[in-house]
Amino acid sequence: MGEGTRAVRAGLPEARKYEPTLPGPVFAAHYHLPGEPTGPYTYGRDDNPTWTLLERAISELEAPGAKGTETVTFASGMAAVSAVLLSQVASGDVVVLPDDGYQALPLVQKQLEAYGVEVRTAPTGGDAQLEVLDGAKLLWIETPSNPGLDVCDVRRLVDAAHAGGVLVAVDNTLATPLGQRPLDLGADFAVASGTKGLTGHGDLLLGYVVCRDAALAARVRHWRKVVGAIPGPMEAWLAHRSLATLQLRSDRQCANALALARALAGRADVSGLRYPGLPEDPSHKIAAGQMRRFGSVVSFTLPDRAYAERFLAELRLVDDATSFGSVRSSAERRGRWGGDAVAEGFIRFSAGAEDTQDLVADVLRALGAVAAA
Repeated sequence: MGEGTRAVRAGLPEARKYEPTLPGPVFAAHYHLPGEPTGPYTYGRDDNPTWTLLERAISELEAPGAKGTETVTFASGMAAVSAVLLSQVASGDVVVLPDDGYQALPLVQKQLEAYGVEVRTAPTGGDAQLEVLDGAKLLWIETPSNPGLDVCDVRRLVDAAHAGGVLVAVDNTLATPLGQRPLDLGADFAVASGTKGLTGHGDLLLGYVVCRDAALAARVRHWRKVVGAIPGPMEAWLAHRSLATLQLRSDRQCANALALARALAGRADVSGLRYPGLPEDPSHKIAAGQMRRFGSVVSFTLPDRAYAERFLAELRLVDDATSFGSVRSSAERRGRWGGDAVAEGFIRFSAGAEDTQDLVADVLRALGAVAAA
């Protein structure tokens, strides 16, 4: 089955006469429950039919054809990240995180350390996390990294980790299941913020965890129940609806990102250009060996903060907004948040689904206007 067909059909229930192809969201705090609670749906914090269909769909995308794959959905990407880390480790354990990953990871690090967990960090590039892996309980990989877009060799890190009895989780947010399948690369967990490219419209928050080990999945699911970090049924339904266009969106967004990166290459006012899909990118060789698409995000640095701000203000087709993966292009001066080790003029650009020539023209026009000012 092709990727587009799979995306369109993923998680749909068996066809029944007079019933919708994708049933609407189930809004229920409780269910009819006579006698002993033997059925799948008992209480709204435990499970929901709308989650069930979405989780089945995500499993089909992250691990096509694999039996026993389980997905657990969450209220946000950070809820999913926290669930894996906090359900699998305990006081005295060691966790290895990237030091150039998502901005909220340092917050997780502080919480882990408060619980007595030792946290070690190393950069994504050069597979540097291998150097601090000895004795760890869990290795957290983010590839491509956000926002710097470095890539590590997932297979190499997984092999080294498993040889030492270390669990491996891969943040697959930027790549999406159509760009990279961490479970096929040997990871124990694929984790992502469905807020971004998976759902692609910038109108909901969602997170998920996928794994093939039933015991690991049970611990993640138990954590969700304990902390109540559950997705709303409307968000789950919207996410499932959005999956049907995942391939269409991904293909256009990745094509736009590559075209934009090529257009920016060689400009005097652009430095530090990164996009794994560029043959000259430092990460391209590794990325090409484990990714099928290179994502919608391009990063680059403009001369200074003021230059970057003027560039963003000049854009007409691009929103000055955080997050990424939407059908509407967005960009931001990432340094405005603090926490990322980036220059003041660093731009994280998320290519949307606009016509390629329009998007590239808008970016080049904006840069030209700033340069001429």
